[in-house]
Amino acid sequence: MQEKFDVLFYEKEDGSEPAKEFLNSLDKKMLAKMTRTIAVLQTNGPSLREPYSKSLEGGIFELRAKVGSDISRVLYFFFIDQQIILTNGFIKKTNRTPIREIEKANKYRADYLTREAKKNESI
Repeated sequence: MQEKFDVLFYEKEDGSEPAKEFLNSLDKKMLAKMTRTIAVLQTNGPSLREPYSKSLEGGIFELRAKVGSDISRVLYFFFIDQQIILTNGFIKKTNRTPIREIEKANKYRADYLTREAKKNESI
């Protein structure tokens, strides 16, 4: 049996966690749906596909949840040792994922990778 993946929140230098803050801002139904979708991601990892997950660019993926006409997205990337890092989230208003949200996820990913590399250098 495949092991589950660890789902972690990206933490900015100031200690804030954009994806967690986004999830905490959702209404109960959407939060429940997104939490279930995160659990599916945790079980399936990179083999999860649409309609739950979609590859965007540069190693960034979006996790998708829909309740009625409301659509939420949480962006994430994969890291070593079966880790999934949730970066940021947003309410989707258009058909296309906003470029600024992808850029933000890429920036967070680059920061995370840099800090992890420094952490490993000091070991």
